[in-house]
This record gives sequence, structure tokens and C-alpha cells, in this order.
Amino acid sequence: MKSNQDKEKIIKDMQEVVYQMKIDDIEENPDSEFELFTCSSCAADKSLAGSILYGKYRLCNDCVLMYETACKLSKVKDIEDFIRHTEDLRLQNMCDFIKQDTQKENN
Repeated sequence: MKSNQDKEKIIKDMQEVVYQMKIDDIEENPDSEFELFTCSSCAADKSLAGSILYGKYRLCNDCVLMYETACKLSKVKDIEDFIRHTEDLRLQNMCDFIKQDTQKENN
């Protein structure tokens, strides 16, 4: 079992790696920062920069961090497991989008 210090180091290291991936993508293709897609995990429209395609699932940079960290900490076994674990987040974001869209239509 990993100690809290080990877990904190893993999280810090993953944050640095994932942040650098986003920076590298923007340097390689500056437009990627403004190209949006819907994240398979959180269902939010996010920047293509720093995203990763895992099989049929594209994760935004924030969710890449969560997924990779969860893998390192043995919280999930694979991308399918992670997607199952983030279902509530996706549903909440989709409901929020519908509420906002309905409010726009009513105004």
C-alpha cells in the first residue's frame, strides 16, 4: 500500500507531465488550444490541446490527469473502468448544459 507521501508525489508528478503535454500540443499546433471536442469522461466541451485518445474515448487534459493518476494509484484497471466511474460527472455536466440551454431559450 502506498503512503500518503507516495500518493502526493505521484499526483504532483502526473500534474507536471499532463500540463507539459498540453503545452507541447499548443506549441506544435497553436490552433489546438481553441479546437473543442466533447470529453468522453466529463462530457464538457474542452480544448483538444493536451487531450488523449484511449481506444474509442478521447479525454480532455483534466480527465487525462484523473485517469492516469487513478491508474498509477490502482484505483481503476483500465479506461472502461474509469469511464464507468465518471458516469455521475458526465450526467451532471449534461444536465447542467440542458439547464443552461433551456434558460437561454426562455430569455
